[in-house]
Amino acid sequence: MAEQHPFKWRHFQSDIILLCVRWYLRYSLSYRDLEEMMLERGLHVDHTTIYRWVQRYAPSLERRCRPHVKPTTDSWRVDETYIKVKKEWVYLYRAVDSQGQTLDFFFSPTRDAQAARQFLLKTLAASHTSTPRVINVDKNAAYPKAFAELKAEGYLPENCALRQVKYLNNLVEQDHRFLKRLTKLGMGFFSFETARRTLQGYEVMNMLRKGQLRGVAKGDVRGQVALVTKLFGVVA
Repeated sequence: MAEQHPFKWRHFQSDIILLCVRWYLRYSLSYRDLEEMMLERGLHVDHTTIYRWVQRYAPSLERRCRPHVKPTTDSWRVDETYIKVKKEWVYLYRAVDSQGQTLDFFFSPTRDAQAARQFLLKTLAASHTSTPRVINVDKNAAYPKAFAELKAEGYLPENCALRQVKYLNNLVEQDHRFLKRLTKLGMGFFSFETARRTLQGYEVMNMLRKGQLRGVAKGDVRGQVALVTKLFGVVA
């Protein structure tokens, strides 16, 4: 159910809030960078305020964009990368299709068969994903176990194959770079929930950047802005 008044009671205009949220999630900018950039425009916005906006609206942006994601192919490339939270490494499971389009993602404190299973189930349930013909993974032993369980339970078709071919996963490993570039700037998150909310925004902006949403081509920056403002009911 869509939020009726997502910007109600905010002290700044909705277009300014969305601008800060979009820029933070799309570019390698810190909250203090954005504070200075807004000051150049004559707006006094504290960096902690921008942080709260990102925490509030990044998950909402991801939720509003999901129904507009284009269908993906049935060849999956699955991998996980590391994200630092409270000076400890946790895991971001990610998958792309054979064209490099994001399938889904899953943030987990563990790297085991249960986490792999949860991620695959989440990806299978996404409205834009196709039932996989093949799933390519790395040498992580958790994947074959999770794959076998899901196949036995009927979540995966009998003809679906699991491959462990390293070079085929170069596509998803290269896609990690966009996320790593953004997370490196903050030198880690202070809580799991803060990381989860921010990563939701990073991922959906990455999908938007790659042209995965209907009506917005790759590189169409104006189209990206127009779609985001439309999804939040804001006049650009």
